[in-house]
Amino acid sequence: MKIILKENFETLGKAGEIVKVADGYARNFLIPKGIAAEANLRNIKALEHDKQNIVRKAEKERKRHESLAASLSGVTCTIARRVGEQDKLFGSVTAMDIEEALLAQNVKIDRKSIVLDEPIKAIGEFPIVIKLGAGVTAEIKVNVVPEQA
Repeated sequence: MKIILKENFETLGKAGEIVKVADGYARNFLIPKGIAAEANLRNIKALEHDKQNIVRKAEKERKRHESLAASLSGVTCTIARRVGEQDKLFGSVTAMDIEEALLAQNVKIDRKSIVLDEPIKAIGEFPIVIKLGAGVTAEIKVNVVPEQA
């Protein structure tokens, strides 16, 4: 089934694109959630009419993400954890822990946008990439220190 994307969708494409997906995926997920519309003649004509608005909205969102990335560029968050011998952590530091540390600094970031290949299991300073959307990323520093007893 051909659909028109109403929003940017990471695995399918950008808003305004016409893509082909499985019928069930379109009918049961994309269309009910408002992410896409069926690509029939009426919707295609409406898309042509709304393309300018879509481009303007995407540009506005990209600028918002870029300004957020600029404000995040110098952010360093410190997380204290219990350590054992040879400075190994009990447990690990996950995206949820980083999100909580950023919230303590009044920076609201969704933990799903924090890119961690694997949880941090050592003491030190680590660069962490945050995907803000619209192809914009920011990098913060996470400093993991031993907890004072």
